[in-house]
Amino acid sequence: MKASYQRETKIPGQELQFIQEDNILLSFKRGTNDKWLYNDILNLEYLNEFKNHFSFTLGYKNWIQKAAGGLHYNRTDYVNDSFDIKNIQTSEVSLTLRWAPNEKFYQGKTYRIPISFKNPIFTLRYVQGIKGLLGGEYDYQNISLNIYKRFYFSQLGYTDVVLEGGKIFGKVPFPLLDIHRANQTYAYQLQSYNLMNFLEFVSDQYASINIDHSFNGFFFNKIPLFKKLKWREAVTLKVLYGSINSNNNPANNSQLLRFPVYFRRVPITYSLSEKPYIEGSVAIANIFKFFRVDLVKRFTYLDHPNISQLGIRVRFKFDF
Repeated sequence: MKASYQRETKIPGQELQFIQEDNILLSFKRGTNDKWLYNDILNLEYLNEFKNHFSFTLGYKNWIQKAAGGLHYNRTDYVNDSFDIKNIQTSEVSLTLRWAPNEKFYQGKTYRIPISFKNPIFTLRYVQGIKGLLGGEYDYQNISLNIYKRFYFSQLGYTDVVLEGGKIFGKVPFPLLDIHRANQTYAYQLQSYNLMNFLEFVSDQYASINIDHSFNGFFFNKIPLFKKLKWREAVTLKVLYGSINSNNNPANNSQLLRFPVYFRRVPITYSLSEKPYIEGSVAIANIFKFFRVDLVKRFTYLDHPNISQLGIRVRFKFDF
C-alpha cells in the first residue's frame, strides 16, 4: 500500500524515462518551452504480486491541474487570457493488470533492473473518471494495453518491440486526452518521440509500434578498430496512429477547451487523423561502455511550425 501527495511543475506530454546518469541532459531543451502545469496530485495505490509474475494495482488519483506560462485553459479565445479557467480537477479510480511470465530482475534500493527478456510483458490499464467524487469534474473511461517483447536473431542481434494502444470513452478537454509522449531535450528517450514537440499531438484513440534493433556488433566487429572499442550499432523505428472523436474536438464543441495556438493563432496542437507520425534513428552504442548517440530523423508532419526534422540525441545506457 502506498500513499503520496505531489505538488509539482510539469511539462504536458513529457514523460521522464531516465536513469540517474541521464539527469543533466534534461536541463537542455530545443525550441520553445513555455507551457507548464502546476499539479496537485493525491495518489493511493495497492499493489499485489503473485509468484506466477502476475500482479494487479488498484489506485485512486485526485488531480488538480492549473495551466502556467504560455499554456491557457480557455473555452472562448485562446490568446485572450481574460477568458482563462483557473484549473480543472479529476477524480479517478484505476486497475492495472501486469503479467510478465518467468520475469527475472535485480532488485535495487529504489528500482528494479530487468535481467531476463525472453518472454513478453503484458500491461492492461483501466481508468474510470468519476464526476462529483471529491471535486472530480468529468466522467470518462480510459483503457490502454502495452505489450513488450524481445526477439533474438543469433548473430544479427536482438530487437525490442513495444506495441501500445488506447482509447478514451467520454467527452473530455484536451488536457485529459492522450497527450503523446514528446521530447524536446537532447537526451534520447526510448518510449518517447524524440523529434515531436511538447503538446504537438493529442488523441482519444491511438495505436503505436516502437522497434529498437541492436546488431550487437554484427557489422562493427568486422572493423578492427571498432571491434577493439566494442562499439555496438542500432536502428530504431517509431510509428504512431491516432485520431480524435468529433465529440472531443473543440472545433465541433464550444464547451471544450481550445487547443493551444501561437500568438499569431498558428496551431500548436494537432490530431493524427491525416497520417501516422513516423520517426527513426541510427545509433552507436556502448561508447565507453555506457554512452549511446542517435541520429534521429522525422519523416511526417514536416510542415508543422518550429519542428526539427533531424537531430542528435544522447543516452547513458550500460551495455555489456
